[in-house]
Amino acid sequence: MTSRKNDIRLGADIGGTFTDIALDVRGKIYSTKVLTNYAAPEQAILDGMEIVIRDAGIHMADIGIVIHGTTLATNALIERRGARTALVTTEGFRDVIEMRTENRFEQYDLNLKLPTPLIPREHRFTVTGRIGAEGQELRPLDEAKLEQIADELAAGGFGAVAIGFIHSYANPSHERRAREILSAKLDVPISISSEVSPQMREFERFNTVCANAYVRPQMADYLARLQVRLKELGAECPVFMIHSGGGLISVETASEFPVRLVESGPAGGAIFAADIARRFDLDKVVSYDMGGTTAKICLIEDFAPRTARTFEVARTYRFCKGSGMPISIPVIEMIEIGAGGGSIAWVDAMGRIQTGPESAGSEPGPACYGRGGKHPAITDADLVLGKLDPDNFAGSAIRLDTNASEQAIKRDVGDRLSLDTMSTAFGICEVVDENMANAARVHAVENGKNISDNIMISFGGAAPLHTARLCEKLGIDQCLVPQGAGVGSAIGFLKAPFGYEALASRLTRLSQFRSVEVNALLADLKASAESFVRAGTSGKILSEITAFMRYTGQGWEIPVTVPDKPFGDDAVCKLKELFRANYERFFGRAIDGLDGLEIEIVTWSVKATDERPAVEKHRLTAGSRSVKATITRSVFDPPTGETRTYGIVERDTLETGDRIEGPAVIVERETSTVVTSPFDAVIQSDGSILLVRKGTSL
Repeated sequence: MTSRKNDIRLGADIGGTFTDIALDVRGKIYSTKVLTNYAAPEQAILDGMEIVIRDAGIHMADIGIVIHGTTLATNALIERRGARTALVTTEGFRDVIEMRTENRFEQYDLNLKLPTPLIPREHRFTVTGRIGAEGQELRPLDEAKLEQIADELAAGGFGAVAIGFIHSYANPSHERRAREILSAKLDVPISISSEVSPQMREFERFNTVCANAYVRPQMADYLARLQVRLKELGAECPVFMIHSGGGLISVETASEFPVRLVESGPAGGAIFAADIARRFDLDKVVSYDMGGTTAKICLIEDFAPRTARTFEVARTYRFCKGSGMPISIPVIEMIEIGAGGGSIAWVDAMGRIQTGPESAGSEPGPACYGRGGKHPAITDADLVLGKLDPDNFAGSAIRLDTNASEQAIKRDVGDRLSLDTMSTAFGICEVVDENMANAARVHAVENGKNISDNIMISFGGAAPLHTARLCEKLGIDQCLVPQGAGVGSAIGFLKAPFGYEALASRLTRLSQFRSVEVNALLADLKASAESFVRAGTSGKILSEITAFMRYTGQGWEIPVTVPDKPFGDDAVCKLKELFRANYERFFGRAIDGLDGLEIEIVTWSVKATDERPAVEKHRLTAGSRSVKATITRSVFDPPTGETRTYGIVERDTLETGDRIEGPAVIVERETSTVVTSPFDAVIQSDGSILLVRKGTSL
């Protein structure tokens, strides 16, 4: 091949431990995992690309598009490795990001520790000028003061500036003018909240624009460096980024709004699972993504992941909502815990085994990697239990040291609890699996669902090792492990649509609803969203419009999907009907009838995506041929609590309809699927492995 083809696509996912690469050459996937390079993240991508293009027999110039997701923005926020950033805000609101909200996430903790503000107080500057809640100018902007602030910022050596004024979501004119004045004297990126997050609630909005400004220089430098390196190697193709909401955006947009990349990697995994669900017509799915640093659970209904407008990073209290840094951008909703293959096991003051959130990552990595890691990680426990083959890990790229794992587990955990090494390793894995099961139960209950009603889709390098045990704990009878599960998020990038969600907060009671004004607002939002999508496609664009509504006086609102057409004279009646139906679905009943209780719209959202091609349909099969393993090894079997003989089967040797009786381990290049004794495994027509509980009919 000598010419670049648009049907050759490459996905690259930088994780905390591994960087995953997936190359799609006209429907055939070539993939690899390489250790993440913290000093030069782009180098791991280039190393992985060299491997997959060699396997595919193509050249760099043949690649038509590169789709990239990364945890770099997230890590910069968590580790506070961003630029020296200043916040310019409205006079009297200097301390909003420090005062937070009235919510006290641990009500009775007298020693409550709040997250440290991203920008210290001495780097926050105020200016007079005021916009009202309805967008009217109450007080003119003090431009002379802004000139003075610009001089201070220039002298202070700041690398980025965030501007957040009160009610700028309703009227951005003051923020735009402030940016003009500051940029005349400053040669640094300036982010304004009315562009980054044009939504109500100043704490969340201010924090989001601060986060965007904080990581913007670093991300812009990284993305520019990546493009230069790709071109040097002959890849002249465009690069697109996957954002937290699950769509693709241009590198230029990502450089300007890097906060939208904070959950980009996990978003790819959810898209991957949704594609599998669509393939098998599964309308109730829970995706389980366990990599090297974290594990994620996401509910997928009607072939689409659940979405939200806010999420938190860097929580100071593990799993405690409200204890982190709020980011108000569109995001795929999932629950995430520090439980990946590299998560470190330890013993707390009460003598309990704990895992994470600290991770060994790739440098130095778990003890078994032989790269200087001294503490036991979950991968060490999996190795001691027999789930992993020390001579065939990551395609034999890394030879695992079982003795180092045993010593680390015994020294840090076993000796403290007077347990032998095998029992300790089992305890570590049980804690991990139970933590994940609890997180999944909570996530389902919060969304009014029963977790056992779902089929699980499992992917990520570590998930197939734990998925059968997790299904046992959750009462789930069926689990799919797709082909390429070890690099699932990277493959998900290849399935992602070009998409962007534009939002605008306009507090409007239905009694004051004006169709003409709302239609004009939605037309502007649609044009904005579609302009981002057009950067990557010339095909048909689909729009989804959502009104976030509530009863007047309530603190939060619910999403209400409305038809994609202009509102007419009957708009108020239709909106009331849609709101009541959705309110009943969320809370059981509507609360109409109270005197003076009105319904209001808080925020409008327009999500634009390009139309996706239809997927090839498959049906689940229970299998017709029993396959016996010719190779065995001893593996600890959690349901029986003892070491048993497991059959070892190479995934590449299996065909559609083959049924492998558990207990067994199905081995492939990027991961291994552990089939515990209560389950059998059946190969499906698309190559997926279906774990099915013994005695269960499809």
